[in-house]
Amino acid sequence: MANGKVAAGLTIGVAEMTNRRAFLGLSALGLGSLTLPITGLSAAPTKPLDVLVLGGTGFIGPHQVEALLARGHKVTLFNRGRKADLFAGRAETLVGNRDDQVDDGLNPLKSGRRWDVVLDNSGYVPRHVKDSVELLAERCDRYVYISTVAVYDYGEGDGDRDLHRNSPLLRDIPDTEEVTGETYGPLKAACDTLVTDILGDKSTVVRPTYIVGPGDHTDRFTYWVDRIRRGGDVLAPAGADLEAQWIDVRDLTAFVVRLIERGTPGAFNGAGPSSRFTNESLMWSLAAMTPEPVRFHWPTAELLEQLKLPLPMMAGRQWSRHVDATPAKKAGLEFRALADTARDLQAWWLAQPEERRATPRRWPTLEQEAEAIRLIA
Repeated sequence: MANGKVAAGLTIGVAEMTNRRAFLGLSALGLGSLTLPITGLSAAPTKPLDVLVLGGTGFIGPHQVEALLARGHKVTLFNRGRKADLFAGRAETLVGNRDDQVDDGLNPLKSGRRWDVVLDNSGYVPRHVKDSVELLAERCDRYVYISTVAVYDYGEGDGDRDLHRNSPLLRDIPDTEEVTGETYGPLKAACDTLVTDILGDKSTVVRPTYIVGPGDHTDRFTYWVDRIRRGGDVLAPAGADLEAQWIDVRDLTAFVVRLIERGTPGAFNGAGPSSRFTNESLMWSLAAMTPEPVRFHWPTAELLEQLKLPLPMMAGRQWSRHVDATPAKKAGLEFRALADTARDLQAWWLAQPEERRATPRRWPTLEQEAEAIRLIA
């Protein structure tokens, strides 16, 4: 902050940043034109912590690092060094690899140095996570692992289902280290289990649902915000009455920082919003934010499968799966309004280079959308 203090509410804004490198770091992510309010944090922490972040340069990592630095914590990043200038002069970077068999591997972490907290948001492969946990177990007071709600055994069969933090995790671990749409959940489940089994009460596990907001390189939620903004005939997701869940990256960040500062153990679901939304209520809420007329057309899951047209973030399922976040709310998780998330995400997206916006990830084309709408009619 400009005066070197942490203000109540922890609002990290470009106007408040006099550190030029801080601004450049955000700009490199396409976030520099936005203020980034982090809710849920007010008073300064009781003591600065020395935090090791495994990763830190993807989507959620920069939000976490910015928040930790703004709170007065010391941050060391361990990654492959591909964005070495991102936090230059503000955070130390150790260059290595999560795979101890590639390049320098974990060697930069083998000096015996210790940290108060390890924040692991880049662990996808059980072998990598096991090596990191065993190496750092006695050299940190807390290990925070960012997991996913995809670790749960959603089960087969009919009917809606609620999932709690003690619900069974996937146990059928694939015999591969390749992360795909099919192996992502099982591999993360194995990582999740390793962290808690090895570290016990020294571990904190956060399992987010779809993470959305400025900087989201997956383009999933961005599709719906941008497509509905443009108005007209919009192909909606299958299942108007199915539940939709998400969490703003900044709300997740505030929650993770709070858990770190309080040393809170246990597993928590990072799933919002504060009240239940259906796919239909989500679509109409986004439509309320544009002056353009919007007409939704609701396909069946069978039609989308026939056309091989998976819509971003909206699986063609028949039943709702509600991820319960009650323990997380009691531990300090707070949610901002959908309107704030959509507004800031849209502003970030429109600020991206034209060539980036021209090649979004896995969006249906207008021709594919029109064909689906024609078949619905």
